[in-house]
Amino acid sequence: MNRDLLRLYAITDRHCLKQSSTSETEALAMAVEQAILGGATMVQFREKELTGARLEQDARAVQAVCRKHGVPFIMNNDVDLAQKLDADGVHVGQSDLPAAEARRRLGPAKIIGVTARTVAEAQAAEAAGADYLGSGAVFGTSTKLDAKTMPLETFRVITASVQIPVVAIGGISAANAGALKAHGAAGLAVVSSLFGAADITEAARTLRAIADDLVTDR
Repeated sequence: MNRDLLRLYAITDRHCLKQSSTSETEALAMAVEQAILGGATMVQFREKELTGARLEQDARAVQAVCRKHGVPFIMNNDVDLAQKLDADGVHVGQSDLPAAEARRRLGPAKIIGVTARTVAEAQAAEAAGADYLGSGAVFGTSTKLDAKTMPLETFRVITASVQIPVVAIGGISAANAGALKAHGAAGLAVVSSLFGAADITEAARTLRAIADDLVTDR
C-alpha cells in the first residue's frame, strides 16, 4: 500500500469530542472532516459501544466525509460491516477475525491492518497478508484500558522485523511524538490528542507536521 496514507492515522472516539449542539452522528462526522482538513491521511472508525443500526448509521456518515475528501475509510474489527459498506479496509486485533480470513473475505484490493505487539505477531500478520501494522501502546493510553505500554525499543525492533509499514499508537501527542524519531514509524495513529482537541484542525496540522518529519527522516 501507499505508505504516505499512514502519516496521520485518525482513530475516532466520540467520547473525546467537546459538547456540540448537533447530533452525535453529525458531530462525529464534522470532527472527522476537521481532522482531514488539518492533514489526517486515513480514518479508522472505532466506536466500540455502538451496535446495529446506529453503528451503521454513524459509520456511513464518517465514510461519506472520507469519500468526499479522498481519504481511506477503515472499519475497526467489523468485517461484515466493512463488506456491507464497501469500506476501503478493516483493522483487526489479535482476538478478532484472523488477518488471513479478513483478506479472503475482502479481497486483494482492500486494506488490511493488524494490531501487533510482538515480533512474532508482526511477522505472522505480514505472512497472512496484512498491508500495515499498528503497534503500541507506545506512551500508554486512556482509550484502551487493557493496553500495556510498549517500550520504544520494542517498537523499533518490530518495525525492523517486517517489510510492511508500522504505525505507532497509544497516548501519542504533539508533546511526545518526537521521541519516535529514528524508530521506523510509518505514521502516527492518534485518538484523544486529535478528537479531544479544542481545535481539531489545528491539532491535526501540528501532528501531521511532526509525522512528516518523523517519516522523511528515515
